[in-house]
Amino acid sequence: MTSEEQKQAENRARPTTDEFRAFVAEDWAPRQPGATALSEAAPYAAERRARVSEAFPGERLIVPAGGLKVRSNDTDYVFRPHSAFAHLTGLGGDREPDAVLVLEPRDAEHGGGHEAVLYFRPLAGRDSDEFFADTRYGEFWVGARPTVEDVETELGLTARHIGEFADAAAKDAGEVTVRLVRDADRDLTRQLDAARTTEGAEAATLEEADDELAQFLSTLRLTKDEWEVGEMRKAVAATHVGFEAVIADLPEAVARGRGERWVEGIFGLHARHQGNGVGYDSICAAGDHATTLHWIKNTGDLKDGDLILLDAGVEVDSLFTADITRTLPANGTFSDAQREIYDAVYAAQEAGMAAVKPGNKFSDVHAAAIRVIAEYLHRWGLLPEGVDVEGTLDKDHGQYHRRWMVHGTSHHLGIDVHDCALATREQYMDAELRPGMILTVEPGLYFKADDLKAPERFRGIGVRIEDDVLVTDDGFDNLSAAMPRTSTDVEAWIARIWNR
Repeated sequence: MTSEEQKQAENRARPTTDEFRAFVAEDWAPRQPGATALSEAAPYAAERRARVSEAFPGERLIVPAGGLKVRSNDTDYVFRPHSAFAHLTGLGGDREPDAVLVLEPRDAEHGGGHEAVLYFRPLAGRDSDEFFADTRYGEFWVGARPTVEDVETELGLTARHIGEFADAAAKDAGEVTVRLVRDADRDLTRQLDAARTTEGAEAATLEEADDELAQFLSTLRLTKDEWEVGEMRKAVAATHVGFEAVIADLPEAVARGRGERWVEGIFGLHARHQGNGVGYDSICAAGDHATTLHWIKNTGDLKDGDLILLDAGVEVDSLFTADITRTLPANGTFSDAQREIYDAVYAAQEAGMAAVKPGNKFSDVHAAAIRVIAEYLHRWGLLPEGVDVEGTLDKDHGQYHRRWMVHGTSHHLGIDVHDCALATREQYMDAELRPGMILTVEPGLYFKADDLKAPERFRGIGVRIEDDVLVTDDGFDNLSAAMPRTSTDVEAWIARIWNR
């Protein structure tokens, strides 16, 4: 559907005569064949749908991909489907705007459970106005889409034209509970809310029921299947390529000025080439900018002697993303003060990683890492007089260490960079780690240039080290272990790349 903004901005010529329409439709070679086999992701997506079906028997479940979003006038942002939609269909990249996955309940006579039906906008014929004239969806403008048969072959589910969705969604709405992922498509949510309340549902109950579905779909991703783990390995490997490209070009980033943008561009180039793009806005923070936790402006210079904190990840075509941080000396060598801070952060990360094992709580990872941070701060004399390590770790009357490390040490990672965000505290922070979970371990220390409580030698230095780890049966597998972490190894890494 074309937005009002696009309608107002549309000023391109359209075919207006029958003769021209007939001319445009003539003399095209046959299209190349579409999907010929089930995708690698499809069986895993089917298993996930089966778990959703078991959790919501007899209910109609609606998971939209979301629609195109206007960037400016008649241009759209690159489309990314809603994470729940991608997870339950296996579709990634920029597929399929406006599509809606419906899990339609089946009675016992027809096998029970749910039938998965994907409503989407299939390829239009070359004799249609859409083919040539529709600048948002037309094949001439944005390329060919799959046919209904292509989608059914690729995904192993039922596919139908999006034009059939409205009637299917509202069918028996007064008798069947209908749940919807509300945040995927606001226009669709308004329409379905109106249809459901017309059939007697109460608005407050609707939102509560929808939220239960959204939370279930979010926590469904807490443990990864073997295909998801494989995609995460691909994302980490691609990110490794991007980091090494940045290291190779650090001298250029220093020489050209606005070095943070240069680093961002180099990593973005390889992220787009290796996968779908970056999984989140890259943090390319040089010097004192590294003490701003989410520095994504990336407008600063990179100077000889600076550290640059690069927090970046490649999102592969399946939409799974890595999330890795390395803090790199721009000239290839840490100063004494930089190394002192870096080594403290590394020790904290090692402690955090040692806590990653089945049976431990997710919160144990942070507790282990932050204790080491507190120990270093106490050793450096930065805690208030009379406050020891236990005193600052006291959650009710301490926490002084948070001046220099305000964030948590870990988060779940997968199809979203902060995956499973709708999980409750009991399901997340207080939950036991289980094999198949993937999380980050990322302590840091940040001494702002104007922080008078910090030693002068530390001011303007920020360090974070972040790796992506898979919980295994007996511990963890550091997926990003191939990227050096110790200060000595990082210097050797840079030297090796520069001397290639």
